Amino acid sequence: MVAAEAGTAVDTIYSAFGSKSGLLMAAIDLAIAGDDDPTSMVDRPELAEFAKGERIERLRTGVHFTIGVYERSVPILRALQEAAASDEAARARLTQYDNDRRNVMIVGLGLILGRPAPDELVDAIWALISPEVFTMLTEGRGWSIADAETLLVTMCGAAIDNCRA
Repeated sequence: MVAAEAGTAVDTIYSAFGSKSGLLMAAIDLAIAGDDDPTSMVDRPELAEFAKGERIERLRTGVHFTIGVYERSVPILRALQEAAASDEAARARLTQYDNDRRNVMIVGLGLILGRPAPDELVDAIWALISPEVFTMLTEGRGWSIADAETLLVTMCGAAIDNCRA
């Protein structure tokens, strides 16, 4: 199907991606990053924006950035989750995705706070601003993306204010 849609031979797709799993991994990487630039998320200029302005503005920037990633990637992440049930490479990529997402949270929160974030706060924000919560609000409950983003900014601000470290 992919080859037909691309107007190329099936062998060309396998030559470029190696397998269906390889094609899925490439599609996931593209959806998460939003482009095919190999620069890691933590080294992208968009993350530097997290350090600009008052804390609430920095927090809004971080949440908005994360929501943008989810808008692009949640549908393809579902395919990854399904593939992970029977494919070791997909399972490993799903684990890597979760670790990468937490690492971006660590860097992003450090920029927002202007100092390293305590693990407790990273864990709380990592769980709160998750693709699952985003999906529950927008798809499950019909919230607009703007309303979900506003709630997440408010909740993350409360988590930061209530963190003991």
